[in-house]
Formats: sequence, structure tokens, C-alpha cells
Amino acid sequence: MIDPKTKIKCLAEMQWLTADAQSHGRAAVFSNGCFDLIHVGHIRYLQAARALGDVLLVGINSDASVRALKGCGRPLQSQEDRAEIIASLECVDFVTIFEEETVANILRVLKPSFHAKGTDYTSDTVPERDVARSYGGSVAIVGDDKSHASRDLIRTILVKMS
Repeated sequence: MIDPKTKIKCLAEMQWLTADAQSHGRAAVFSNGCFDLIHVGHIRYLQAARALGDVLLVGINSDASVRALKGCGRPLQSQEDRAEIIASLECVDFVTIFEEETVANILRVLKPSFHAKGTDYTSDTVPERDVARSYGGSVAIVGDDKSHASRDLIRTILVKMS
């Protein structure tokens, strides 16, 4: 079995791996998220993203980025733990942690064939859509309907524990 930690890469390593895959005719797919408390929606999203191409690259929001997006008390798990959990999934090839508010810079560097986002977006509301299109990439909306959320799971856990 592959040690998931070996699938966690810096951006420079991801750039090399993406370029190598594409030079061999393999389509690279990039997806991203906080992945703070894994639920079935995350799994379906990542599996659907992987189905778009040959290599799935996943960006994990850093702890500071999650706090900025989700507020006080988040993340529940460290960026290292979240990255290792996502890296352990069979459908995921490589993982990187990013600090920025969006993944626009990562897309400019990696130039994946597809930028996959969940169904809480449309192809016109993806913040990085223009970046992906600028180098010839496509935006793909994947996964099941957005009826799953970590915040809802956290609420359920807290109610059941009280």
C-alpha cells in the first residue's frame, strides 16, 4: 500500500507531475476544498472529478484559509491531517496545501485540463473560470447535489452529544 504522505506535494512538484502526465497524453484534473470533516458529498465530488481525466490533483485549503472562509473554530483538523486523509483516497493521485483565497495561482502554474468544482457552483460562478479558460482548460461541475455540508454534520454531532 502507498503511504498517503508520499502523495502530498509542494506546488513545484505538482507542476512537474502535471507536465509529465500531460506530456504522455494524460489529462490532469484539479479540484480543491477545505475537506474539514469528510462526508459522502466529498467522496462523490472527488470520484466524479477523477472520472474526468487520468490524474487527480487536489488542493487543500490551509488552516488559515479555512478560518478565513469558515470562521472561528474551524478547521476541526489540521491541514496536514486533512491532506493525508484526502491523499489516502484511491481516486486521488496528489495533494497540495494552499494559502490563497482562491486557486487561481495554482491553475496558472499547473494548467490542468479540467478544473472541477462542486455543484454549489455553475460554470459561470466558479471564481477561477477565466483563468482556466485562458490557458485552454475547462471548468467542470461534478458531484452530487449540494445536500451535504461539514457544518451540518458538525451541528448533528453536537445535537446528538448534548
